[in-house]
Amino acid sequence: MHRVDLTALFLHSLALWFVAIGGPSTVLPEFHRYLVEANQLMTSTDFAELYTLAQAAPGPNFMYVTLMGWHLAGWAGALTMTIPVLIPATTLSLLVSHLNQRYPNGAIGRLFNRALIPITMGLMCASSTILMRAVNHNWRAYLLTLITLAVVMRTSWNPLWLLAAGAMAGVLGLV
Repeated sequence: MHRVDLTALFLHSLALWFVAIGGPSTVLPEFHRYLVEANQLMTSTDFAELYTLAQAAPGPNFMYVTLMGWHLAGWAGALTMTIPVLIPATTLSLLVSHLNQRYPNGAIGRLFNRALIPITMGLMCASSTILMRAVNHNWRAYLLTLITLAVVMRTSWNPLWLLAAGAMAGVLGLV
């Protein structure tokens, strides 16, 4: 692993959060590219494990960046990757709130919402693909992922039950 340039990490994170359409999961592929592929700051397995841990724990969806920052550089890394989340989110929230209050039924707002749905779906699919490739190492693991996806899409089960079943399959050596 290489030494972490906290300034570069902060600026890269800030730029990502300013273009994060659809939530924290949509910038996951770019964080993976930057942290794992481009700078070798962590392994793909570390990345997937930290993301999974953050999603299983209660708290905000962006907690994965805080955990990754902590993994890279302790408190300084956690702050370096968490503060950039807050700047664009706060700025955008204040702006949208102001515009929504001033123009509650504006055509631009409705158009904006409709246009973001396909972008968000595409980014979330890209995030899922990266995580799937990082943790699935054989056909049984891919099959388990497909079954989990089908169950999540067709039932109202809490995904944590499925995560527990996947963990048990791993412990038993099935995947």
